[in-house]
Amino acid sequence: MKLAFDKGGAGDRLLVLLHGLGANRDVWRAMLTDNRWDGSWMALDLRGHGESAHAGSYALEDHAADVAETIGPNSQENWREITMLGHSMGGAVALKLAGSMRLARVFGLGIKVVWSADELAGLERMASMPVKWFATRDEAAARYLKVAGLTASQRPGIVQGESGWRLAADPAAARVGPPPMRELIAASKAPFHLARGAGDRMVSLEQLRAYDSEAVDIPDAGHNAMVDQPGEVWDWLI
Repeated sequence: MKLAFDKGGAGDRLLVLLHGLGANRDVWRAMLTDNRWDGSWMALDLRGHGESAHAGSYALEDHAADVAETIGPNSQENWREITMLGHSMGGAVALKLAGSMRLARVFGLGIKVVWSADELAGLERMASMPVKWFATRDEAAARYLKVAGLTASQRPGIVQGESGWRLAADPAAARVGPPPMRELIAASKAPFHLARGAGDRMVSLEQLRAYDSEAVDIPDAGHNAMVDQPGEVWDWLI
């Protein structure tokens, strides 16, 4: 699986940015506009999202293998250190990689760690939905923003086809399922840090502190804290 990505910066310290379910790499634009990372960076579209291809499986291990391959088969030789920042589902992917790669640090932002039976059923309904087509680009872009929880996007996750416009994300990507947090943390070989936007309704600070006693709130931010308060996320990261 070849993933689409943007890259920038310079040096042998790599920051890898992983978006959440239904989004794409554009969610990091606000942070990268005011880039404070001392080194190189890569922002990826995970499989089934953005400009990356759809796939038959969306298990965490498949996402992790894609990211590792995109960084490079000899990544441990190419980079003095690798840090990962993942949002929501992307945070779970980053934690999965921490069990198989030598990472300097892992940051998980807004990972939903508690799931009800109704929420799990909702994921399956989402995954089973047929692709919805829109007559215009604007309609599709508005739907993307709603699904991704955004108010604006320079590069909305939509594509054009014979039937009009649709979201780029594969509905089946929702079958990634809830992250097995205890398993991921037990396998992690890197220090990890958790945070959420203080107004995030998908996860509470108390829930995160069950896994990271030093988990923090990003003030004045919702689920997409990297969009709402990019400077505060940088302060947490570096």
